[in-house]
Order: sequence, then structure tokens, then C-alpha cells
Amino acid sequence: MGNSYAGQLKSARFEEALHNSIEASLRCSSVVPRPIFSQLYLDPDQHPFSSADVKPKVEELDKDLVHRCTQNGSLDFSNTLTVNEMEDDEDDEEMSDSNSPPIPYSQKPAPEGSCTTDGFCQAGKDLRLVSLCMEQIDIPAGFLLVGAKSPNLPEHILVCAVDKRFLPDDHGKNALLGFSGNCIGCGERGFRYFTEFSNHINLKLTTQPKKQKHLKYYLVRSSQGVLSKGPLICWKECRSRQSSATCHSIKPNSSVSSTVTPENGTTNGYKSGFIQTDSPILSPANSAINLSGAQDLTRNKNVVKPLALSLQVVGKTFAADAANGNSSHGGKNSATSSTPVRPGNYSLSPRPSYASGDQATMFISGPPKKRHRGWYPGSPVPQPGLVVPVPTVRPLSRTESLLSAPVPQTPLTGILQPRPIPAGETVIVPENLLSNSGIRPVILIGYGTLPYFYGNVGDIVVSPLLVNCYKIPQLENKDLEQLGLTGSQLLSVENMILLTIQYLVRLGPDQIPLREEFEQIMLKAMQEFTLRERALQMGAQWVPVSPGQLPWLARLIASVSQDLVHVIVTQNSLAEGISETLRTLSEMRHYQRLPDYVVAICASKIRGNEFCVVVLGDDLDKLLEKMQQRRGDSVVTPFNGDLNEYVSPQEAAAMIPTQNLDSDNETFQIYQPQLTVARKLLSQVCAIADSGSQSLDLGHFSKVDFIIIVPRSEVLVQQTLQRIRQSVSFQALYHMVNLVHGLADRVINCREVLEAFNLLVLQVSSFPYTLQTQQSRISSSNEVHWIQLDSMEDMSCEEKLYFGLNEYSKSLLWGITSPLLRCDETFEKMVNTLLERYPRLHSMVVRCYLLIQQYSEALMALTTMASLRDHSTPETLSIMDDLISSPGKTKSGRGHMLIIRVPSVQLAMLAKERLQEVRDRLGLQYRFEIILGNPASEVSVATHFVARLKTWRGNEPEEWTPRTYQDLEGLPCIVILTGKDPLGETFPRSLKYCDLRLIDSSYLTRTALEQEVGLACCYVSKEVIRGPTVALDLSGKEQERTTVSENDSDELLMDLERPQSNSSAVTGTSGSIMENGVSSSSAADKSQKQPLTPSFQSSANSVGLDEGVSTGTVGTGETLKQECDSLGPPMASSTTSKPSLASSSSSLGPRALPWPGGPVQGCRGLHASLPPIVILSKAAYSLLGSQRGGKLPSSSSLLPHADVAWVSSLRPLLHKDVSSEEQSLYYRQWTSARQHHADYSNQPDPSSGAWACHPRRLLLTGPPQVGKTGSYLQFLRILFRMLIRLLEVDVHDEGEINTDHSESSEVSQSEGEPWPDIESFSKIPFDLSVHDPKYSLMSLVYTEKLAGVKQEARKESKAEEPRKRATVSMMLTKYAAYNTFHHCEQCHQYMDFTSASQMSDSTLHAFTFSSSMLGEEVQLYFIIPKSKESHFVFSKQGRHLESMRLPLVSDKNLNVVKSPIFTPSSGRHEHGLLNLFHAMEGISHLHLLVVKEYEMPLYRKCWPNHIMLVLPGMFNNAGVGAARFLIKELSYHNLELERNRLEELGVKRQCVWPFIVVMDDSCVLWNIHSVQEQTSPPVEAGVSSKNVSLKSVLQHIEATPKIVHYAILGIQKWSSKLTSQSLKAPFSRCHVHDFIVLNIDLTQNVQYDFNRYFCEDVDFNLRTNSSGLLICRFNNFSLMKKHVQVGGQRDFIIKPKIMVSESLAPILPLQYVCAPDSEHTLLAAPAQFLLEKFLQHASFKLFPKAIRNFRSPVLAIDCYLNIGPEVAICYISSRPHSSNVNCEGVFFSGLLLYLCDSFVGADLLKKFKFLKGATLCVICQDRSSLRQTIVRLELEDEWQFRLRDEFQTANSSDDKPLYFLTGRHV
Repeated sequence: MGNSYAGQLKSARFEEALHNSIEASLRCSSVVPRPIFSQLYLDPDQHPFSSADVKPKVEELDKDLVHRCTQNGSLDFSNTLTVNEMEDDEDDEEMSDSNSPPIPYSQKPAPEGSCTTDGFCQAGKDLRLVSLCMEQIDIPAGFLLVGAKSPNLPEHILVCAVDKRFLPDDHGKNALLGFSGNCIGCGERGFRYFTEFSNHINLKLTTQPKKQKHLKYYLVRSSQGVLSKGPLICWKECRSRQSSATCHSIKPNSSVSSTVTPENGTTNGYKSGFIQTDSPILSPANSAINLSGAQDLTRNKNVVKPLALSLQVVGKTFAADAANGNSSHGGKNSATSSTPVRPGNYSLSPRPSYASGDQATMFISGPPKKRHRGWYPGSPVPQPGLVVPVPTVRPLSRTESLLSAPVPQTPLTGILQPRPIPAGETVIVPENLLSNSGIRPVILIGYGTLPYFYGNVGDIVVSPLLVNCYKIPQLENKDLEQLGLTGSQLLSVENMILLTIQYLVRLGPDQIPLREEFEQIMLKAMQEFTLRERALQMGAQWVPVSPGQLPWLARLIASVSQDLVHVIVTQNSLAEGISETLRTLSEMRHYQRLPDYVVAICASKIRGNEFCVVVLGDDLDKLLEKMQQRRGDSVVTPFNGDLNEYVSPQEAAAMIPTQNLDSDNETFQIYQPQLTVARKLLSQVCAIADSGSQSLDLGHFSKVDFIIIVPRSEVLVQQTLQRIRQSVSFQALYHMVNLVHGLADRVINCREVLEAFNLLVLQVSSFPYTLQTQQSRISSSNEVHWIQLDSMEDMSCEEKLYFGLNEYSKSLLWGITSPLLRCDETFEKMVNTLLERYPRLHSMVVRCYLLIQQYSEALMALTTMASLRDHSTPETLSIMDDLISSPGKTKSGRGHMLIIRVPSVQLAMLAKERLQEVRDRLGLQYRFEIILGNPASEVSVATHFVARLKTWRGNEPEEWTPRTYQDLEGLPCIVILTGKDPLGETFPRSLKYCDLRLIDSSYLTRTALEQEVGLACCYVSKEVIRGPTVALDLSGKEQERTTVSENDSDELLMDLERPQSNSSAVTGTSGSIMENGVSSSSAADKSQKQPLTPSFQSSANSVGLDEGVSTGTVGTGETLKQECDSLGPPMASSTTSKPSLASSSSSLGPRALPWPGGPVQGCRGLHASLPPIVILSKAAYSLLGSQRGGKLPSSSSLLPHADVAWVSSLRPLLHKDVSSEEQSLYYRQWTSARQHHADYSNQPDPSSGAWACHPRRLLLTGPPQVGKTGSYLQFLRILFRMLIRLLEVDVHDEGEINTDHSESSEVSQSEGEPWPDIESFSKIPFDLSVHDPKYSLMSLVYTEKLAGVKQEARKESKAEEPRKRATVSMMLTKYAAYNTFHHCEQCHQYMDFTSASQMSDSTLHAFTFSSSMLGEEVQLYFIIPKSKESHFVFSKQGRHLESMRLPLVSDKNLNVVKSPIFTPSSGRHEHGLLNLFHAMEGISHLHLLVVKEYEMPLYRKCWPNHIMLVLPGMFNNAGVGAARFLIKELSYHNLELERNRLEELGVKRQCVWPFIVVMDDSCVLWNIHSVQEQTSPPVEAGVSSKNVSLKSVLQHIEATPKIVHYAILGIQKWSSKLTSQSLKAPFSRCHVHDFIVLNIDLTQNVQYDFNRYFCEDVDFNLRTNSSGLLICRFNNFSLMKKHVQVGGQRDFIIKPKIMVSESLAPILPLQYVCAPDSEHTLLAAPAQFLLEKFLQHASFKLFPKAIRNFRSPVLAIDCYLNIGPEVAICYISSRPHSSNVNCEGVFFSGLLLYLCDSFVGADLLKKFKFLKGATLCVICQDRSSLRQTIVRLELEDEWQFRLRDEFQTANSSDDKPLYFLTGRHV
């Protein structure tokens, strides 16, 4: 629409100025920006803008702004209603400016048989855009695809091909007259008339077809190839874009629908738009008029809150229904709700404004052209000085009923028309009105003719808030009757004036006018008149107040208002009164008090009474200043108090919160899934090394380093360092980790790294799509995927379950009224309206400014200006309410975190500054913190908040400051997270809200979208996922709950998806409503979230693939990039907050707990971690929310990343159940790297066509925040341990036991002696006590000293539970023994054979000898490799094995160990430490493995170069006693054979070396110790230790003088507790274990008990000692034993011989024996094993008198058996001349006879005394020998037996059970 006396407004120029003004205003907070329209008014001859207008970039915010900044920079985007798209662009040109109806158009009938369906052409082909958007449409050159609007299909666009010559250029010019178009449906071409074309495509018009009217949009293809609606076609110089018409939007309640169908039967596709202004008021800065319809000035006069308005201009009703153009057909108003709806006000200014929000803003530029039928809002405003005519509201005839209906959607039938300008009806707006007075007056249109305004019109606002109350349409009689009215009642203008004044007086200073409220007052007034009329039976019309009475009555009513309402009465026009008011306002001083309302009345005798109201409110900054002044220096109490409680800043800073006792200690834990994944990574590394491709040699390295590369984020660097420090297990590696942050792709793709053979690269990402292309350098076999999460759900031990993207999508099906994934529809409509109107504005700028405004107004609404409540969307208000109210509810002051994602750094800084300013002015600076999360900077937190964090954490050093977001746990704060992508920073459990409303449809790649939502992924308690199986119904009794009185808005948590009738039930504030099962008053959600480090790296950005790829290096450097996600649920348990008894939470009954595990009434104990609530943009919500249909979220069908491209448009869809492995293969097949991608250079092999993968590169992928960091740190640890292989080993570390009652040595020894002196040593008494810690749960051996020791109850170990023994990790040395996993060049010949054929080189030799103990011949087998045959003697004929060579005692060869070494081993063919090459320093030695027959093949395969001694098959189930017995028997037999052989050669028999070494298969290291010299007497001398070889230990022992006189020699067990005291005596005469040098000649008559499974060495030592033989322990040597977790001593799983069912209860040790011939369950285990196990646990039953009674031990003849740790055993040998302990005076508490031989006689037993009631246990091989023993030993003389006291082990008779009898001493 042109302006007859103004220049033309050029669209592009307008948008540029508008955009610059937005940016300038928000950057500048002090002065008012230069008005847009004064910038824009161009000279008529000015050259038009170039068509190359582009959407302004956010990055250009800085340019050319400063000089534009003027005061109070703010921005309002108010919803504008484009009135019927510029009244269909002036509709029919032939129309006059009268109100005549349009000329009906008769359409030519369609040809017979043709299709007439809407949306299809007459040939029946579909033309709708929705059907054709994916089609490839061929159009002739010079043609464009455009969209036509059909009146019958308002929601569809029809696709047409039109010759672009007949379309306008970007400036609305140069379109040829006429038309040329084609039908793209049937392909018919050459339509030359639009009328003909419109018939063909079935537009079915009722008006003359015009291309300008029905061709609306250009159609464009998106980057995805989708055809979609593009920009509007610029007919008539783009006036539709200029028209900043009425703006109006309400909440999207489907119940509101009041659009009346216009005469052409369509809604004309109205589009709402925002008006963008640079002033805090919604009017454009220089336009005089803001016509805002139906507003609700809720609580404060500063803010006009609009309500639903329908304007009717020239008979058409224009939709004001939230910009959705709803039509209620039939021309009737529809309002399905009888309750007035109070829609929110949406203004984009960071400060609320007078007429902000949804005002219908009208810009009026001058008298209309003659041909215009009506007055169109939206024309440009002239420069200052030009007259601005204002549309006046023509008074209706006085006969019409003026009636106010209670429905707010009543259309306005007042006809807005321009009038000629009468003299004296103009108002000059004074210059600097706003800056002088600080007030922008709002003129509420009343009744009559408003004047014209000119001058500084930007400083006033004109609002039609109450105009509908005075202009009411005619109602039907039945409607009138329903309201209790008759058609004759009308309020006179005078009465309306008086009612208005009364209403304003009643409002007082703290409220603002509400239209609904005033409508009800008007209605009641009319009802009063009706009642009075009926009472008086009068039918006459009500007599109005006379014009003469009006002035003084008006002043009289206003006089009681305490000067809040002034009345100005003029005679000529309203202009006089308004001018007077504005003049007074501009000349006033700041200290003068102003009225709130000025009512201007014109009592004109010619025109009757007219009036309007001038509202004098403050602008937002002034309001904030006033609040600040009113508050003074005080601030809102930081916590534990309401928002209306104030304290001084000093007091606030000094307030100390209570320490949270439930807070977790931040230990770094590794969870089972992480361990599993770490092991998968390790096995993959091993697979690469074992692949035979020579890609990786794990054996060659000198040291191991790790490099972790993280994206460029300061917080991430600190977080990664913290993770490594927290990992206790990782401490050893800490000094080897180098942390680098930079672009990983540059590092890992450089030539040096690609070619380094000792470098391993691990890339870690949640979104690995850039690494999974056709050119990927990572082999698909080298991808390690996180374990399937559903399998984790089955783990009963896992308290937490992962809640990721899929779970968020699925949560939409839960049906809860507070969903976890939300879309703020109201916010979206506001944004869309503006973007459609000004498509060149950057959507991020629009969204950001709107969001700033939303949060600012929400803050004000919740603290000081409740009237602003409805200016924020319910979503924003509930978030802010929760954020600022939760700290006030507890003494700890903990609260929630809100993340607002603002990708642009400039906009994020702006948002922080503005929100901080509003917060500080409201006094909330101690209540919550605002933090800018900028990757380039560290976390910055105010000092008083740091102090609070330190208090909560406890024990932090003085200089501690938060360095990561996790450090902010519990701090109420807003984090404005900026940067292109989230980089993987971890957020604390207190994160409750993620506001992603700025992440809009421009994020069209899967990585970008999922990265953003990945911020909120976390671990939650099981109840969260399993609980909401039933849709939660919050609509019933929820309303009965009490709500916090000051937060009583009805719409805070309205479910935007539901109709008003449902959602209205969900009322109350966020303080009382249950958010996801937790009262958001923070009644139970202190710990919202598992701190899972987010792990979503965009593995590529413009530079290449990496921002999130983590790499690791092994060898010289092992790059491992931290892609930033934490260990699973690292700090798993949630913090529980203290009880909050705010009325909201204390009133929560059981109904309010939708999920199991929720807090009980009044309690805050919800341990369930809950996922954060995510608020998305509409675009993101529709992509992620599409899983409702059971398919993958639509995000999975997006292009995976901007750096890759689809290979083909014809490709299968991803299936919904696809695993991440299949997904990888899909992307590897269907995507390729773009040119700037780092993998682009990876070209295929020309010969094979396959792409080359890097052999040493791995990829770990898993969902965001699932725990990948913990996993790869664990991987580094186990990789390190594997690489350093057995250079580190866990060894037993336990101090000696029973040291307090060992016999002291009476003979002094000189400390420095290397060997014992046989003379003095033989005088040392033998120490009977066992000191080896592995026997801590065995029976004590009685000594005289033990009798004096007070015995305390020992801790009873549970049956069959292995005791956990203490271990310590030691670095291996070059002298260690190794298992089969060790490989090195030095020992590979010792270990390996070169080919499989060589295994046959080992020969099997039988060796037979007779054993007196076994009473039969024993046949053993030797397996002797060819290389070891030199150690044996074979017969010359037949090569029969004759003996094993032995050296002479006199041999002195330093390169030889003389003693053969025997190692019995079982179950440890891989893990036994049988490689003694390094331990023996590579010298020649004879080593024999002693194995059981059934295990021989396994040992032979693992140790092909070892000599093996294979035990007979009868010993397959035998214990370790049998192996030792046979080693000793064989060795003695061999000694005799060698003596015989060497005697023939002239060697004396006693000269043959009689020693063997018997050594366990877990001996790993040997040490030598020496006592360091004391520095001062009080300080105990230290012990210096040095690792030595087994060779040196054995050679030292073998060099002992007179060694042949010692029976056994050994060394002590190593312990970290070794002290100089324990080394004081260099030699001890005591028990030796595990590693012994045994003299088989001296011990010929002392045998191991071959039946034994346990304690065989203690039994053997006691036998040896009682035979008078010497046992010597070298104390200056020690043995380290490796903790080997497999194999070893045979322990049977005891189960019934005949299995009845699989699931039997475990068998207890007391069930191992039974009465003979009973029906007891027989067990499948050896009899001796059952007996020994039974005796260990049966001491309380067998020997009750012996329990903890060491003065009276149990007497055991010729045996030591473990009968439990509570009992002492006195070992006595029956052999003549044996040395035994002194038993004189000892009364024994029991007698144990075990398989006694003939040396035990009745006379021997009679020497001992027993307590009365002592018990006896006699054990024999069978029942007959048991009876014979009783008789032979004359036991019945002193012991009483009963038949029922006979028992047997629970074996079948085939397994030869053992029998025993118990008795009691008489």
C-alpha cells in the first residue's frame, strides 16, 4: 500500500535496518535506538536495493552497530496479524472505497467427465505440494515452480509452473502483464490466461481470478532435495512484507477458535507476523499508533497484556487466533470455552513494554487512496513533522445494543475507517517525551474520534484495550435473555465514562485494567438497569446522565482516588485534553508525582460526549530502577527463605548453608559394562597383534606413554584431568598421561603418526558417523561398540539404567502430563510469525532475543511484578519458578541447574549480560548464579557461590575453585552454554532443565541434533523407566493439593498438546505440581542426574573429523583422545536432600507419587536419579518425537554429518531395530567423505578397489554419557598392565602369624653370618608354632608358651567361603619366574619349539619302583624332550630309562645348581610360573614338572620343552600330599640308583648329592634382606631389600657348610611388614613351606602323608622335627608368591553322587559324614577330602572341651590335622627316641587317633591325663580295623562309647569311606 505523500519503503532496506536495529538495541543498554522508520523513509528517487539481500549472519553482529546505539536498546517482536495478506493486495482494483460487497464471480463449469476434486487438476492429477515434495519435476527453461492457494484447501499449496517473465522481481516490479503457465500434474502446457488456468487446477474461485491474488509463494528445494514453500512472491513492491499490521497471538488452546469466514468462503490464509521494533514498546519507534486489541493489563500498568482479538474490517473477520487462521465455517463465532482465556503475552524485548506482546499494532500512514475500500494497517510511517492520521472509531448508532459478552473472543464490528482531518484535531507529540519523563504514555481508545498525532510519535502508544467494551455487536433475543437483558437497555456514553472512571479508581496503584473485568462490570451495570426497569414496570429507555452533569460527576468520582485518576474536560475536541496531558508530562520534574490515569473527556455540544484514557506507566528500565530503589541496598535472601524476604548484602554473603550429609564422595568407579567394553578393546588390540599381519608388535617397547587429545574446551581439559586423578587404579599411569587439546584429526592423520609402527590410535565418539564412510581409515572389525543396553537392564546389580535419546523419544508414550521431552508451541508460534514475515532475519537472532525477553519477564513476574506472568510462556515461567524457589526451601540452599544452549558466542554473551542485569536489579544475585559456558574460557563463579560450594563439599583447600560443571553440583544456576557444538562436558546431577529452543531446523544433520539432546542423557534409577507404564493422570485430585499462594497462576504447566478442558486441570505452580514424579519445588530432586560425562563429539567439523575424536598412542606415545564422556554412573548414588516442609511438598499425598520409589508424604527421600527435562524447538521435537509409531526417531534418517554425503538417493531406510554395528555398515556403504573431510584423501587401491584401513586404529562408540571415558581409562590401565605384562605382579603380602607365642631362641647368633653353624644351630629349640599367614585359620600347634596365652574368639569364617588374602602389586625384575604368556627372545628356545613336528621329539619313558608305604610297585612316566636327555641315564640296549643323573656333594661349578627342582602343578598349565629361565639366570638346571595323568596333554602343549613327571592314574583325584610323597619316594629310589651307578665308578655313596628342591608353581620373586645401620638408638633400624635370582638363592643354600646334616632348608615368606626385629636372627629352626631344599637321604624314614589334601607340609615338618632332624630357615632370604586365581590345590565341588535335581541346596560340611548304613545322601568326593573338610568345621561337636582352652589341647598321635582355629593340637610322635613337647601336668581335652600304626600302643596312651568329659575321635580305614584298634588300645577302659557315636564319611562303599568313632572320657 503506497502513501500519497511519502517515499516508498523498500523491503530489503527495511529488513536490513530492522535487523541492525535489533542488534544495536540489544548490544546497548543505555540509550534508545534510533527509530527504524526514521532510518527507512527513503527519497522517492533513491536507487532500490540489490536483489542479493542475504540473511544476516549472527557473526556480523559486531559490524556497524555502535553509532546506532541510543538509549534503552531493546527489542520487541510482537505477533502481527497481516490483515488478510494486505487485504489480498488491494483485492479487486475495480472496488470503490465504499462498503459495497464484492461482485460475485461466476466460474465456467468444468468439462463433462473431468475431475473437480480440490487439489487435483481436471485431468485428475495431484497438484498438492505435500504429495509432490519428493518428486523430480521437469520444467521448461525460463519457468519457475510457484505455489497457488486454493480457497477450499487453505492448508495446502498447489504446485504450478509459471513463466518467470510474468512474475515480479525482488522489488515487486517488472512483471509482464498477462500469464503463461503449465500444469505439472497432467503436463498440459501453454495456458495463456490465469482464468483458464485457475479453472484447470480447480481453484473454484468466487471472485475474479487474479495471479497477484492466488499465486503466493516461490517453491524451493532444500539441501535434502525436498520441495518446500519458499519466500512470498513480491507483488506490488512487496507491500505484504512491509505491512506490519495488527499482531495478535494467544496460547494455542484448541478451544479458542473465533475466525469468521470471509465472504469468499476462505480464511485467506492469514499469516501472523511479528513486528520488530527497536523500542521497549511494541509500536515501531516512529509510528504513532499501537492499536492493540483486547489486552489484559494484569497486575501492573506498565505492561499491556493482550487477549484474543478479532478485528472486523469492512465485513471481514480477521483471525487473531494465535496466528493459525482457524476458521469456523458458516460465518458464526465459535468459542468452545465459556471461561475467559488469558493468553500469554509474547514480546521479544528483553524488557516488558507497555503494549508488548500480542498487540494488534497498526501503522497508519495517511489518507487512503481513493480506490481503497478500507484502512489497511501496516503502511509505513512518515518522517517526523508529517501529519499522521489515526483511524478513528466511528460511533455506532445509539439504537444498537452495546453489550459486553463474557466470551473474550467476541469480534469487533466497529468499522475502522479514515476520516478527513478537521482543523484543531491534531496532537503534536513533544520532543524527548520519553527521555524527559521516563514514561511512554498509552492512549486507550475510548468513545468518539481520536485526533491525529504528529511529531515524536514513537514515544506514545495507542491501544484498543477497552474499545470492544464500548462497541458491542447486536445479539439475538435468545442470547440477550440468557444474559438477563432486554434489547432496550443501552448504556449512554456518559454512563460508560463514569463506569470507566469508577473502574480505574477501584484498580488502585498495583493493578492494571483487564478487558474481561471491565466487560463484566458493563454487563452487571446493564443487568442492574434491566432489573430496575422491570421493577418499575417501565419500558422506556434508560435516561442518561445529562451532558451538563458529566464533568462534575466525573471529577467527583475521581476525587476519591488519591490523585491516581485525573479528569480533563475540554469543549472542542479530545486533542486538547491529550495535548495538555502530554505537555504536562514533558515539562514535569522527576520528583513530581504523576497520576496513573488521565481521563480526557470532550463535552462537545455538536458531536456529543467523547473520551479516551491516557495511561502514564513506566518503561521497563524505569520499573527495574524503581524496584531497585524500593529495595535499597538489600537483596533477596540467598536460601532458606521466600523471595520476598530481604537481607543486607553482607549478611547474604556471610550466610553459611548446612553441609549436605548425603552427598557422595567423588570416587571414580568403574562399572561392569565399562569393564566389559574395556576388555573388548583390549582383546581387539590383541587380535591386531596376533593377526599375523605384523601390524603391531606388543613385545618391543622401552616405555609406554599415553596422549589424550580432547576438543578445545578449557572445562573439558580440567574435567579430563580430574577424571584421571580420581581414578585410584589409574594413579600409576598418571605421570605417563599427556593431555593435549586440539584438532585430533591433524595429529592422527599426519604422516608420522600414520607410519609409526609403535603407535596405537583409539578414537572415541558418541556420533562416529564421520568415521564410518566408504573412505574410513578404521576397519569395521576394529570398531568396538558399547554393549547392548537392554542386556544391561537384566543386571540385577546395576542400580541405574541408561536414559538416552531413544528413551527420551519413548518417554513421550508414557502419557505423563509433564513430559521429559517438550516443545514450547507458544514460543514457536511467536518465532515463526516473525520469520515468515521477515525471512531474511536470522532465525537464531530472533529466537535468542525472544528467549532473553522470556526469561527476563519471567524473573520479574515471579519476584515483583506478578502482572508479567502471562508475558512468559508457561514453560519458561515454570522453569524459572523452580530455579529461584528451590534454594529457599532448605537450609542447605541447594537448587537446580538450567542449561540454555546459545551456539553463537556473541548472542550468548549478550544473554548473560542482560539476564545478569535483570537478576541484579531484582536483588537475586545471591539466589542463583549465571554462568557463561564458553569453551574458550574457564568456569567463572562469584566468590559467595564458591564459598557455598566449598561448604557443601567439605574438606576442600582454601584456594579451591570450581573448574568443571560437575563441581557446580547443587548450585542454583543458569549455564548459558555456547559454542558450535557441545563438546562433551559433564553436567552435575542437579541439572534439571535443558533449554534447546534455539536449536532449530537449521540443524539438519543427525550428529548436530543428537549432540544437542545428548546433553541431557544420563543414568537413572530403574523406577524411572519401569514406573510410568500407566499414563499418569494428574487431572483428578491433583487440584485439591495446596499451592503456594504467591505463585497462583493457572497456566504454568499447561500441557500444550491437550485441549483446554484437560489441561486446565493441571494447575498450580511448578512449586506444587509433580514434575516427572518429583515435586519441582525441589521436594525430592536434589540430585536429578547421574553425572555422566557427555560424550558426544562431533567427530568432524569444518577442519576435519574430529572435535571429538580421541586418540591414544602406545610406545613412544599412545594417543588416546578423550571424547569426553564419563564413566557410566560414576557417582552413582543420588544425593538426597533434607525434608522440605513447604506447603507444596508437605501436602503431597500418595496420589502425587506417580513413580515407585518416590518420596513419601512430606519426605524428601527420592534416591531415584531422574533425567533432565528437555525443551526443544518444534523442528527438533518433530524429529525426535516421531518414535511414537514404534520406528526410529526421524533423526536417524537425516544426513549423518555435514562432512559426509549420501552416495545415492536410492538407498534402503535404516531399520528400527538396527544395532550400532549394522548402522556402521550401513553408513560405510551409503555415505562418502566430502572434499574437506580428513578421510577424503584415502583413495581405494587401484588393483582391488578396496579402501585401505589403518591397521592400528580403533574406534570406540557408544551413546552420549553412557560411560565411555571410564571404559577407555580402564582400557588404558589393562593395556598398560598387559604391555608391562608381568613386569608388575600381585603378590601375597601378609605378616607372620602366632609371633607372640613362639619359642625364643636361647642360643645367640651372630647377625652377619651367611650360613648357620651346625653346632650352635642344633642347640636352638624347634619353634612348633606355624607362622605362615596362609595357615591363619588352622589349628594352633601346642607349645608350652601357648598355654599362657589368653585366647580370644577368632573370627569364624563361613563354610566354603575362600578367605580374601592381602596382596600388593610389585614390579617384576629380570629374575622373575613367568607363566606361558611371557615371550622374549632370550627364553624363547627354552619355551618354544620351532615346528609342531618337534613335539614328537619328546619321548615317553616308564619308570617303575616299589614303595614300602604303598605296599606295591609304582609306575611313573617321564616325558623327556630330546634337549634334556643329557640329564638322564639310559640303557645301552633299548634306550630304557635307568636313572636321573645327580651331581656330587663336592662339585663346585658356579654355573650349575646341583639340586633337581620339582614343581607339582595342577590346573595351571597356562598360569603356573614354570618358566625359570630368567630366575635361573639362563644357567643349566634340571627342572621337572609333576602333573596328573589327565592334565598331561595340556601341560605338554604349553610347555613342550619341559621334563614332565606324570603321576599314575590312581592319583588323579589325590591331593598335594600324594604328589609330594611320590616326588620324595622317586627321588630316594633314584638316589640309590645313582649311588649304585657312581659307586661302580669309584665314588663313595655319601658323596652323591642327596638334595632336591620342591617348589610351588606360584613362586615368582626372591629377595635378599639386610639390616641397615641404626642412625640413632631410639629409631628402629631399617631393612634394605634387593631382588635376587633363584640361582643365587639356591647356590647360597647349597654352599652351606655340612649341609648333609640338615634335613630341610628353606627361606621365609616375604611381607611388606618385614622389620629388622624379624631379621635379628639370620636363621630360624622352624616350619618351612612352599620352597624347600629337602635332604632325601636323612628323611628316608619320614614320609609325606599321601592321603592329605591340606597342611601336608606342617604334618611333614612336625614328623621331621620329632625324628630329631634339623630344619633351617634362612631369614635373610624371602620368597614372593604370586596371587594366582586359577588352579592350585585341588578343591572339589562337592555334590551328590546321584543327582536327583540340578537345583539342590548347597551341602554343608556337617553333612560330609553320616551314620554307617544310613539313608544319607552319598557324595561324589574322595573320603579323605570329606574327612578333612568335616574336621575343619566340627571342632565344636567333636572336641567341645578344647574350644579356646589352650591349656588343655587335643592330643594327636603321629599326625597334624586341622580341626578348626579355635582348638590347639599337641603333636606327639609314638616313635621311640623321638623328641616331643613337654606334656607334664597337661590335662588334655581330647584325643585324636588317625590311622594309627603299630607304634601306638595302650601303654603309650596311659601316660597322658585327660579332663573329665574329654572326647575321643578314632579314625580308621574300615569298620573292622576301627573295632580292632579299640580293642588293641584298650580304649574301653577309660572311654565310654555308644553305638550311635560311630560315623563314616558320606561316600559309597565303592569309594572306600573312612570310619570314625567318638567317645567320652569316664
